[in-house]
Amino acid sequence: MKVSIELSPEYSEPYAIIYADKITDSIQHTLDIFGSNESPITAFKNENDIVILQPKEIYMVRVENKDTIIYGKEHRYRSRKRLYEMQQQLGAGFMQISKSTLVNLSYMSNVEAGFSGTLLLKLKNGCKDYVSRKYLSEFKKYLGL
Repeated sequence: MKVSIELSPEYSEPYAIIYADKITDSIQHTLDIFGSNESPITAFKNENDIVILQPKEIYMVRVENKDTIIYGKEHRYRSRKRLYEMQQQLGAGFMQISKSTLVNLSYMSNVEAGFSGTLLLKLKNGCKDYVSRKYLSEFKKYLGL
């Protein structure tokens, strides 16, 4: 993909145009990034403490016993949002790897073969979860496998 950037004081807001004969995977990925509405997440550290988390501070989001748990580098937080709402708010840097888990792809440490055709994904903060078969093809595509 060829990229051209034009800087001028007349542009107060970034503006992008993509010329192509069809929408390819790389174009769709670019659109997802440009169109993502990454915004801060409000979460609870405990019953009384509310924290504001930036998407880059979040390693993993997992639903556990009907609670949405957000894993940071060292702490766990609780959110009242559903998993699909978190995915929409967090943007393109996150991928759903199972029915109950989203991961920040920039914090992947390693991937190991798991049972029944799944993969075990380990994150840099020590969290780990299985990539279920339903999400496996998209995950492998991301890895270039």
